[in-house]
Amino acid sequence: MKKLLLLVSMPVCALLGSCGVRGVELPHASALMPVPNAAQSPAVAGGPLSPEEVALNARPLKLPLAEPKIVVRKTARRLTLYAGGQIVRVYPVVLGFEPVGDKEKQGDGRTPEGTFYVCMKNAQSKFYLSLGLSYPDTEDAERGLRDGIITRKQRDQIARAIARKEKPPWYTPLGGEIFIHGGGTASDWTAGCVALENENIKELFDAVPSGATVVIEH
Repeated sequence: MKKLLLLVSMPVCALLGSCGVRGVELPHASALMPVPNAAQSPAVAGGPLSPEEVALNARPLKLPLAEPKIVVRKTARRLTLYAGGQIVRVYPVVLGFEPVGDKEKQGDGRTPEGTFYVCMKNAQSKFYLSLGLSYPDTEDAERGLRDGIITRKQRDQIARAIARKEKPPWYTPLGGEIFIHGGGTASDWTAGCVALENENIKELFDAVPSGATVVIEH
């Protein structure tokens, strides 16, 4: 019984091994786990929004956005949405269960750093809604080949997908299925994804098209 209780209490993302589309898809994260409350741990989520950020988020978005771009700052635990070079939204976020450092391989719990693009949108995510990111990219593939993590064939497959602005292979030893998704911001609980409160990913999902640039900084 104790083992069963421990298993149930573990983060769902860690249990399933990914934050993406594999496994049984459910329309709401709450069907799998209680949605955490960001107020329970403001330090992890980067602290409460400033009055200026709250006022910014209250303004209506003018859709479609002009040149939408997402910037995630890992240390600050903030996601900033830009349109036409101007900040239009700021959301608290949390990261993988090993939040420090760039992602290197499958299972390391790190959120990758670099410049990516939205390679898919999943309206039936296990974590409410999700935007898939183009990790691993060409730089990750070159590093993986150099370090003996992936084969030359896998490197070439990743490079071709990135050149075509497609979804790169996600099932290599470099890892994959890196998403921006819902599920809450109480702690760094994902397997390497970026998590928001559900109401925030809903707004982001509706505003950001496939192909949009996503920059993840230290």
